[in-house]
Amino acid sequence: MSVTIIIIAITCIVSFICFNNEELMDKLIFYPPAVSVNHEWYRFFSCGIIHKDIPHLLFNMYALYLFGQGQHSGGVEFEFVAIFGSAGKLFYILMYVAAFAVCLIPTYMTHKDNYQYKSLGASGAVSAVVFAFILFNPMQGVGLIFIPVFIPGFLFGILYLVISYLLARKGNSNINHSAHIWGGLFGIGFIVIFAGIFGHYPVVANFLEQVKTVRLDNLFSTY
Repeated sequence: MSVTIIIIAITCIVSFICFNNEELMDKLIFYPPAVSVNHEWYRFFSCGIIHKDIPHLLFNMYALYLFGQGQHSGGVEFEFVAIFGSAGKLFYILMYVAAFAVCLIPTYMTHKDNYQYKSLGASGAVSAVVFAFILFNPMQGVGLIFIPVFIPGFLFGILYLVISYLLARKGNSNINHSAHIWGGLFGIGFIVIFAGIFGHYPVVANFLEQVKTVRLDNLFSTY
């Protein structure tokens, strides 16, 4: 059974329930004062299985499926099983769930006394999966939905981090760009550490070996 599909199914079910249950949404959403005052630490995790609306949910789950890909070769879940064997699916779940909390720590430190701030969605954890995919497949073309232009994954990752940082600094959006940044960085760090300890897989060396093949005349591709 694909862990990616299970995660998507659970997230969709809970999100759809919360679309029509504002009380449950309020109990699950990431609300920093509820953590700092009432010690509701579960919100670091529960907020990752709820979404603002259907487009928000579909975008995150489509990205998770695209890069997680279940049992398909090249997907992050597949790579985890290839590297870690029988523990691969467990480590994959651990990375995804831990990313919920890790990506929100900077947000919590900034807004723990902000009674107007709330955050929700799986974007931080999905970013961990996306950047894990890039670490495994740095030369794989990555682009944006509906824009048929692709650049090598490692360049996409760099641009993604830079743009997210600039938007986070600007601070006039309802999107938690900080969670995207820290989720992505966590995904990279998780794989480097776990692959070194449990898989004895030279993930950084393989990444650099692939990146060395990049050619300036082949940076962009289209359908």
